[in-house]
Amino acid sequence: MKIFLSLLLLIPFSALAQDCKLKSEKDPFTKEIKLSTGFTYFDGGSVTIDADARELNFLFNIEGPDRCFDDKTMVEFYFEGLKGKTGARNQGTMNCEGLFQLIYKNANNNPTTLLQRMLTKKITQAVFMVEGKKPLTVTFAPKEQEAFMVLANCLYSEAKKLIQ
Repeated sequence: MKIFLSLLLLIPFSALAQDCKLKSEKDPFTKEIKLSTGFTYFDGGSVTIDADARELNFLFNIEGPDRCFDDKTMVEFYFEGLKGKTGARNQGTMNCEGLFQLIYKNANNNPTTLLQRMLTKKITQAVFMVEGKKPLTVTFAPKEQEAFMVLANCLYSEAKKLIQ
């Protein structure tokens, strides 16, 4: 009976492990391994998460008008179960293709507040604010919320193994 209960409790963990499908490539010059989730699509855009030994890179590709982002562009994430919002500034280059980047150091210490929330809470919506223009709101459906959180956790745990 104890063995049966132990196996029953492990089923959710094995289900999460099966969803962890990362793309891995080795740089031909530096021999450094880079991991990627590939693009995950949601209503209004897509996101990919990449990691190497130095950093984690969340790249959002937002569709629609007024997609010119610069270093003053902000995003506010709203999480399931939290009343407040968590904001961040674009860390990518100025572009009009709707590309918004969040970059975090790949380290063994505790993650920042926003990264910690992305790993533990489901994102319900993200509001991208361009100075002087109407905010772009992206809403995540329940399946998209779960998929993003699973991929982010998977990549985060695998990225720790790249640190030397």
